[in-house]
Amino acid sequence: MDFLQKKTYLLFLLFIYLFPFYLHAGTTGKIVGTVTDKSSGEPLAGVNVIIDGTSMGAATDLDGTYYIIGVKPGKYTLVAMYVSYREMRVSNVEVNIDKTTRIDFEMETETLELSESIDVVAERPLIKRDLTSTESIVDRELIEVLPLENLNAVVNLQAGVIEGHFRGGRSDEVLYMVNGISMNDVYSGDYGLEVENNSIQELNVISGTFNAEYGRAMSGVVNVVTRDGGKEFEGNISGYVGDYLSTNDDVFWHVTDFNPVTNLQGSISGPILSDNLTFFLSGRYHYDSGWLYGSEAFLPTDSTGNEGWSDDDPSKRYFMSHGKWYQYSEELADELITNSDPVAMNNSMRYTGNLKLAYRPATLDKITLEGIYQNQEWNQYDHDFRLDPDGQYNFLQWSGTANLSWNHIFSNSTFFDAYYSYFYTSYQQYVYENLYDPRYVVKERLQDTGSFAFVSGGQNMWQFNRSTTTHLFKADLTSQVSYNHLLKAGAEYRNHRLWMHEYEVIPQIPERMAPLTSFQNNQYTHHPFEFSAYVQDKMEFEDLVVNAGIRYDYFEPDGYIPLDFTDPANSPKRKADPSQQISPRIGLAYPISASGALHVSYGHFFQTPVFFFLYTNPQFNIDALQSTVAPPPQSVKNVVGNAELKPQQTTIYEIGLQQQLGTTYGISLTVYFKDIRNLVGTEILETINSIQYGRYINRDYGYVRGITFTFERRFVDGIAANIDYTYQISKGNASDPNNAFLDAESNRETEKVVVPLDWDRRHQLNASINIGQPKNYVVSIIGRFGTGFPYTTQSRVIQPYVENGGRKPNQFTVDVYFTKNFSLGSFDTGLFLRIYNLFDRLNEIDVYNDTGRATYSLDPIYTAEEQPRGLNTMDQYLARPQFYSSARLVQLGLEFNF
Repeated sequence: MDFLQKKTYLLFLLFIYLFPFYLHAGTTGKIVGTVTDKSSGEPLAGVNVIIDGTSMGAATDLDGTYYIIGVKPGKYTLVAMYVSYREMRVSNVEVNIDKTTRIDFEMETETLELSESIDVVAERPLIKRDLTSTESIVDRELIEVLPLENLNAVVNLQAGVIEGHFRGGRSDEVLYMVNGISMNDVYSGDYGLEVENNSIQELNVISGTFNAEYGRAMSGVVNVVTRDGGKEFEGNISGYVGDYLSTNDDVFWHVTDFNPVTNLQGSISGPILSDNLTFFLSGRYHYDSGWLYGSEAFLPTDSTGNEGWSDDDPSKRYFMSHGKWYQYSEELADELITNSDPVAMNNSMRYTGNLKLAYRPATLDKITLEGIYQNQEWNQYDHDFRLDPDGQYNFLQWSGTANLSWNHIFSNSTFFDAYYSYFYTSYQQYVYENLYDPRYVVKERLQDTGSFAFVSGGQNMWQFNRSTTTHLFKADLTSQVSYNHLLKAGAEYRNHRLWMHEYEVIPQIPERMAPLTSFQNNQYTHHPFEFSAYVQDKMEFEDLVVNAGIRYDYFEPDGYIPLDFTDPANSPKRKADPSQQISPRIGLAYPISASGALHVSYGHFFQTPVFFFLYTNPQFNIDALQSTVAPPPQSVKNVVGNAELKPQQTTIYEIGLQQQLGTTYGISLTVYFKDIRNLVGTEILETINSIQYGRYINRDYGYVRGITFTFERRFVDGIAANIDYTYQISKGNASDPNNAFLDAESNRETEKVVVPLDWDRRHQLNASINIGQPKNYVVSIIGRFGTGFPYTTQSRVIQPYVENGGRKPNQFTVDVYFTKNFSLGSFDTGLFLRIYNLFDRLNEIDVYNDTGRATYSLDPIYTAEEQPRGLNTMDQYLARPQFYSSARLVQLGLEFNF
């Protein structure tokens, strides 16, 4: 770090620590309002307004106004009490993350005839007057009545979110938070662990511009607030069984067999010894056998050899299956493929658990300790191993976090928070865990069969192991300095440890792996750290709401840069320089009527690239034998990392309108623009031996233009509905950071103009409808329609390579959920049925580049061999089940509440 950088860093630290702290990233909301005399309209001062069942409340000032800050999301009853006036109670008051709920009271004078309290039920407004950017709020009640089993499904249902991409950004540009603490794995950018739906109190999905309190994201924020235990014991347990019921057995092998899906989950909460200490405990076990199966015609240890399949006459070919030799015939091949044991090739299993303890030693303090654990194992379908399914990779990951927070209330307008968080995730990828496992055979077995043929033995050769550890410290203070101003400021420090070891298993040598100086063995440990701070003011006036703030981010990469890129492995190296950024944010909301509001927002958003790109190929080894050495499972061959990658940048402009129609309907319309710069791409370099290799740099760019429209019908007369439509154009010079290097390998010229990005879906329509009575029965239907993603067209007839010049077919799915509630002894019981992909539609999610369809390819026309040099036929190899979305899944289950 040079002198100027050090000076800037120290001055900013001094400024932050002299300023009141706040980094309470969206876990609470606020209630405000006025209290007046109903008959005269005069404001009433000194009225006590409290949240029933809590110690939270406020007294009105001389203008009759009050505010209660730091309220957890949920539904409450608000009570107003004043001498000589009738007590007034307003129930069903809904509080949302980062939002202001307004409840006004008109109190009546108490008389001998009228002394009882006045009870009012609040109605949730369909517009939010303080909304300065696009966001969706999904509460616990809505999640329970939709056919959505996990967080990812809930997020993808929101307007502007397409397959995990928020408004045209890359999937690693989203910040996932639990109770205000990031859960992203900095290595990959994905969320490291997933909170189960039965633990969610409220989910906030921000797809537009977001306030300065949120960092390390360019496209969106997903903020989850988990449930607290209450003063009374309550619990829930549910389970279901399911199966994939599809008639498409020509595409999905063995789908007509029983392919079990099982799930068991539950939660319990309540006090421990006293109301001062409460707990919430939940857990889930989920197993899914998947819908993609292979047939175990071969074992990895089968050793046919290339000569067995080499004869031009198929009848003279021979092969090994389960250690026995056979002479090829069409009848034998069909028997082995059809009758061999089925093996699930995209199955998954997951355990999760969540324990949250809340202790209130005094009315002004709260200490919370929460632990979340997740363990999962899965397979990813590899088409080449369809007849040798035991040879594909196994994936394992377990993650855990422990979060400790202390909340102290100084007054009705000021409270303090301190946080510590520990996050750990471990990821493994291998065929056999022990690299000395005798079942490992040489990689040449994967080359026994020819083109368009499944492998007849062997297994994937690489082992990949990594872990991420993150320690986080935060200290926060928030203060409602006046009725119109809520000031926030804050700082956060995160320290990471990243460890990785990947190597190719080499059965021929005693060590079973190459030395660390080889491309076939990579290992590193890095300790980067981050510091961030921001200042923000939420200004709320009668005709204007303003969210204005500025954010500072500093990153120390803990990496090294070669001084000579013509010989990067042997060159001296220097320490990578840190990076820092300042980003302003502003959002405005204009109430244009009692039932309408307009918002405008603008912001600069910076994000450090995921750490994978910083530390790839840590020894900078460049291998000359590019065609004979398989790349690591997580990397592209001969591409090196860059620890001095600068933050990626997005500038977002947004304008939106909300309008409530009557008391039942609401609509919103938003137009947005995004300009994206400094995305990670690759530059092409050359060694002294004239070997080309790639290096990650900030070179890619893009833009997004779009419009979203949302229609909502609140639950009235047993019917609720929601429709959202997104029109979007997402273009850039590259979808994959490795594009330039892959083009160089294929002797193609890299695009110099913007093209549609891989996730550029022009039209997306989501619709849901809920019918029934929640305490009796509910029928929920979700329909989704999306136009096709782009694909790169290629042809054997004309050579031009057109990146993303074609469009895949449109996609359409319908999911259904039905539940019937009844009493069973002391239990409130629910019988439920879920059906995913109701019409068993074969949505083509991937296609052949020469036809634009998943159903056929022109390759057989140009292939000399009618019978591939393997066990399968050409049609069997070209029928790729992973090109289609999931088969129809039916689940039947029971739920018990107590």
